[in-house]
Amino acid sequence: IEYPVLIFIAACTSFITIIINYYLSNFEYQGLVKHTGGCHCGAVRFEVWASADLHIFDCNCSICKKKQNRHFIVPASRFKLLKGAEHITTYTFNTHKAQHTFCKRCGVQSFYTPRSNPGGFGIAPHCLDEGTVRSMVTEEFNGSDWEKAMKEHKTIKNMSKE
Repeated sequence: IEYPVLIFIAACTSFITIIINYYLSNFEYQGLVKHTGGCHCGAVRFEVWASADLHIFDCNCSICKKKQNRHFIVPASRFKLLKGAEHITTYTFNTHKAQHTFCKRCGVQSFYTPRSNPGGFGIAPHCLDEGTVRSMVTEEFNGSDWEKAMKEHKTIKNMSKE
């Protein structure tokens, strides 16, 4: 094969690789939307693949009640921290299963690891950038009686599963 043909093949291969990577990063999960978001000061940024129609949990356990923690849950594989790992600190209490992460600079918790789904993330919908959420339905979760609520709830345990 002549040199100009090899250059043409290499250029085509590079172009095809770029197109494939673009589609994989933007259309990775069929039927889901790539949301982006972060904390108030911008030090922590993330992306998450979830429905445009969000199912929000409003928990009334001791910490969620104090900080007005409303969140939707996704599997860890659908969450990507884009920047700010060095700006994140974690608070735990009681069983230490929930990892309440927040920005050291501004104090905002834009995501955390919930006790109900340690294999996933709870995402604060109010920390998402505008333009990707179509609707939100909020469900109250009786976290003040956590064990009973987990036993009675039919779907929350599996929200971090693929």
